[in-house]
Amino acid sequence: MSSFATSRDGTRIAYDIEGSGPPVILVAGAMQFRGFDPTTVAMAGLLAARGFSVLNYDRRGRGESMEAPSFTLADTIDDLRALSAVAGGPVALYGNSSGGAIALAAAAAGLDVSALVLWEVPLREELGNDGADFLDGLRARIASGDADGTIAYFMKDMPPQWLEGARNGPGWPVMTSMGPSLEADSESLAWTQSAPRAELWASIEAPTLALVGEQTLPIMPPAAESIAANVPHARKETLPAANHSWDPEVMAARIAEFLARLP
Repeated sequence: MSSFATSRDGTRIAYDIEGSGPPVILVAGAMQFRGFDPTTVAMAGLLAARGFSVLNYDRRGRGESMEAPSFTLADTIDDLRALSAVAGGPVALYGNSSGGAIALAAAAAGLDVSALVLWEVPLREELGNDGADFLDGLRARIASGDADGTIAYFMKDMPPQWLEGARNGPGWPVMTSMGPSLEADSESLAWTQSAPRAELWASIEAPTLALVGEQTLPIMPPAAESIAANVPHARKETLPAANHSWDPEVMAARIAEFLARLP
């Protein structure tokens, strides 16, 4: 049975906790939540078995956290503050894809973070304006009420077979229901272009591991290199993985190894 934390604006955020030990919060990327993401659920259990208290939650606008008045990056960071209070800080954050940009933003905003593990954060060019333009376009589609068009727009720069597979799969209605929540994903990525990254991330003291798969999209290795170059205590590593996905056992083992070596 889910537990609930109450965010600053009163939104109820559903979560599970497994295991005991140093706390880790799993920050989902686009269109992920516990009931729609068995890979992360499996990884949470494996990581908990390695001696960590693992909090896996449904981001606002998704799963059991569906009802919320707004879906901004600031709202999402407030949710993490509420969950951190439950877990007991400082907390390690595992950020998956755009969830990694949210994790960076939370750490830069002063969340008490012990470590960051970031999987394939899809950063665009530093100081570019394409992220802000994309965010404007996404907000316009959300405001129009075009649920299908919102998801299609969000996925327009991904491999076309991903969108085709999603449209033709049984999960499409679930994906279209969480379109408004994608605002925070897009806003977090636009934020990474809003100033020089060394300036944006200068206050992040947490040890940081930026991970990419051996087979991945061209955008991902330079993005991880940018994190390693601009977050003060960060490094890049490669995992045996492909197509922006990963094996739960491999990921749990690498997160556990990284966190176990922290002071």
